Amino acid sequence: MLTVQQLEGIQQLQQQCEQHDSIELKLNWEMLRDRQDESMDFFVLKKDVLIAYLALYGFGSTVEVCGMVKPEERRNGHFSTLWMQAQQTILEKGFAKVLFNAPGTSESAKKWMSGQSCTYSFSEFHMHWTEKELADPENIVLREATIEDKKFETALDAEAFSLTLEDAKSYYTQRLSRERERRYIIEAHGTPIGKIRVMRNPDESYLSGFAVLSECRGKGYGSQALQWVVKQEQSTGNTIKLDVETQNDNALKLYERIGFVQKERQDYYHVPLALLTK
Repeated sequence: MLTVQQLEGIQQLQQQCEQHDSIELKLNWEMLRDRQDESMDFFVLKKDVLIAYLALYGFGSTVEVCGMVKPEERRNGHFSTLWMQAQQTILEKGFAKVLFNAPGTSESAKKWMSGQSCTYSFSEFHMHWTEKELADPENIVLREATIEDKKFETALDAEAFSLTLEDAKSYYTQRLSRERERRYIIEAHGTPIGKIRVMRNPDESYLSGFAVLSECRGKGYGSQALQWVVKQEQSTGNTIKLDVETQNDNALKLYERIGFVQKERQDYYHVPLALLTK
């Protein structure tokens, strides 16, 4: 588990980098706060101050990589050093796919990535909800998920997000330890037809895992469910956030209709396992 001092150092470094570069880093704070595996985080300290950081995030058999370096400490090889260390952990843990995550407008990230053996894979928009009138659901209900919903949730994750069933089950188990996360099942006529997760942190509510069964799409169920969740989180005063692939036109249009606006774009780059340093 990361210490309070480490988390504070990561947060301070993130703020410095975001302000300097006018970007928004995706550091998956819901995972950092619940870290159980200390081997997934890599640090460079200078006089007890964090100046460079790299994190690994496991999603089933896929691992995502994200990091940052204090602006005045860049071009000193710190991030490359951390990446060399991280490669050993990736190989030891047997991940099958490696994705680098970098803000789309970060010039320093683009420059570093250009010197690596990786290829562009896809992008996501980070979106924030803005004030807009929302409707109450008419023919659906949402309830908190229970362990009995595991089969439904994992099967829907596999279908909606192109995961193997094994990866979906692994990710489901991983998320159970997140005390601040609520999982909702969307029901129509008493039958589960979708799901959505909400990670409620002190200043933000992050929505994820939103999916509806393929045969139930296009009927307004997803729009009603999303509006219900946003109304619940609106009362907290939190910024309500989510991520969506830039090529997912249907989801983008839905989110925009409800009031979400695009913020930072996150680019993902695929790193072939064969090129990792053994």
